[in-house]
Amino acid sequence: MTLRILVVGAGIAGLAAARGLRVAGFRPEVVEALPATVVPGAGIYLPGNASRALRLLGLDVPLRPLGDLIFRQVFLDARGRDLFEMDVAALWAGVGESRALSRADLQQVLLTGVGGEVRFETEVRGLEIVDGAAKVEFSDGSISEYDLVVGADGRRSMIRNVVGLGGPAVPTGQIVYRAVVSGGPPLTDWTALLGRRSSFVAMPMGGRRLYCYADETAPDSPTPEDPRKRLLELFGAYGGPVPAILEKVEKVQVARTDEVVLPAWSQGPVVLVGDAAHATAPTLAQGAAMSFEDGWVLGQELRNAPGDIPGALRAYESRRRPRCTEVRERTRERDRTRDVPPSLRDPMLRRRGLRIFTDHYRELVSSV
Repeated sequence: MTLRILVVGAGIAGLAAARGLRVAGFRPEVVEALPATVVPGAGIYLPGNASRALRLLGLDVPLRPLGDLIFRQVFLDARGRDLFEMDVAALWAGVGESRALSRADLQQVLLTGVGGEVRFETEVRGLEIVDGAAKVEFSDGSISEYDLVVGADGRRSMIRNVVGLGGPAVPTGQIVYRAVVSGGPPLTDWTALLGRRSSFVAMPMGGRRLYCYADETAPDSPTPEDPRKRLLELFGAYGGPVPAILEKVEKVQVARTDEVVLPAWSQGPVVLVGDAAHATAPTLAQGAAMSFEDGWVLGQELRNAPGDIPGALRAYESRRRPRCTEVRERTRERDRTRDVPPSLRDPMLRRRGLRIFTDHYRELVSSV
């Protein structure tokens, strides 16, 4: 059966969904509101289950030369003193490698996996469900009908809003800062320094560059107008590799994080994937992994029941929701632990940090 499928959004979730659908034998169209010249900045950390999902999608081989493999996570206090270490190679043994790389490189791998042209600078202006199909109006004035529309348009999803699948994303109170640093100190491990309601993470991402991710819990503070200045204020007194990294920081991206929690992910022939369905704070670095897994499972469920799209979408959600809920709960738990006053948190992490933080990933070791 030939299905007319539209994927809205050509970020990580949309391209993963398009790839999962192609692997399952479908030929989706992909549209993206932004121009092709907009390239994602900063870096990204992919844990072992993300690599496994990329393997299922047939995209693991082009990823191998990119970025740096991460074998160990090192946790330090704000002064740079040891808290505990995690052997992530052992944690994900038999599952997949953990890797840090450029987001632009990952985007390129995903784009090549789509196998068809992405229509950039094309917005969905309207969507109406008529007789079980989706009638879509585009920004160029054209109208097309689809058997399935996949909303992969992020935390502030227009598709989610139009079909009434839930309200707006809910702020977590976190502000995150991302930067790529060249010429910084030589780091071989994913390294985190935990401060007071804030943390600074740095890791090698290939090409002698470091990917830096920092955050603070500041629900009542405005988003900084000068994120580099705020980064220096927040972490200027930190120890370990942070001073040498801050010396090399030039451009800093800033964003507020939020959560998306919905009663349902589909309505008739419309389904949500990735952050549009289940966004969380990025603390566990599971956003891309969940999107890759979404794309694979969606394709498989549609292949199993191509003549019953609502049934396939229910099956997709029933497989994915428990896992995504697990990620959200463990993310909240990790953030609560981070925000315990250091005088209590740091001794606890020296005693039990390895067990606590390993448990956050335990359920994700199992297959999708």
